[in-house]
Amino acid sequence: MPDSHRVYSYNAVLMGSPILLKLFSHDEALASRVFRLIKQYEDLLTVNRADSQVMDVNHAAGQHPVVVSRPVFDLIRCAKAASLPTDSAFNLAIGPLVKRWKIGFKGDAVPPADEIAALLSITDPANVVLDDANSSVFLTRQGMEIDLGAIAKGYIADRVRDYLHKEGAELGLINLGGNVQTLGSPEDGWHVGLKKPFAGDALIGAITVENRSVVTSGTYERYFEQNGKRYHHILDPRTGYPLDNELDSVTIISQDSLDGDIWTTLIYGMGVEQGCAALRSRPDIEAIFVTKTKEVVISSMHHFRFTLLDDSYRITGSTV
Repeated sequence: MPDSHRVYSYNAVLMGSPILLKLFSHDEALASRVFRLIKQYEDLLTVNRADSQVMDVNHAAGQHPVVVSRPVFDLIRCAKAASLPTDSAFNLAIGPLVKRWKIGFKGDAVPPADEIAALLSITDPANVVLDDANSSVFLTRQGMEIDLGAIAKGYIADRVRDYLHKEGAELGLINLGGNVQTLGSPEDGWHVGLKKPFAGDALIGAITVENRSVVTSGTYERYFEQNGKRYHHILDPRTGYPLDNELDSVTIISQDSLDGDIWTTLIYGMGVEQGCAALRSRPDIEAIFVTKTKEVVISSMHHFRFTLLDDSYRITGSTV
């Protein structure tokens, strides 16, 4: 086994988040290459700067198609496919609403209802037109914006895993600001904490995985309060307002972190009952729901272990 099981940690701040890379070898050159790879993908995919390929597409909305690189095209195609089903809570074209709410940024406030209604009219994912032969993307309505923020981290985490594998690393973990992807397994597995909502770094429990991704979406991650009501960043593309159901968080355990990103949003929109039903056809994807009433509902537990650390919560569901 590598280097007497010693874990080396490397840190950076990219994509506006702390990035943690764990390797079982002291290899600063490899860590530097990984961080450079993350930066390259960030430059392609972000909407938080003026000159990314995604921003090129947004700036040309209502005017003309934009040719993008194949990785960007494939990711946009994947995001559109997740956005099209009726009642999907995932929507790659939700950019104008995200921008207007500004949740997690300075100036966040509840927008007037007429503004939300107007912005909803330019968030139809069917108006994202893809030309596979030319790798081009056309937003047919002026003012449209695609936002890949919901899936960029998952996509990049998977690319890092593939790169580490290609470089011969047997064991590794990458944490892209909450998107965790693992390669191989130490003797007792990789342990990923499940955060207690609105309680800082306190944990409800620990998820133990190997060769799996762990992605959590929670109402406690970015939110503001106005007139005694809390507004979080997980917007419902059907209404334009934050999703309001029984959930505080959803965690997806899957092979690919990209699936984790997509399914946390899809499942969040479905709620516990519908979410568990949807996952019965996907044995490769599993979910942990944390409800506002302090229940931990586990859809199934074939690919991970869960240890409860906070006895104010109770586990229901699954074969725990």
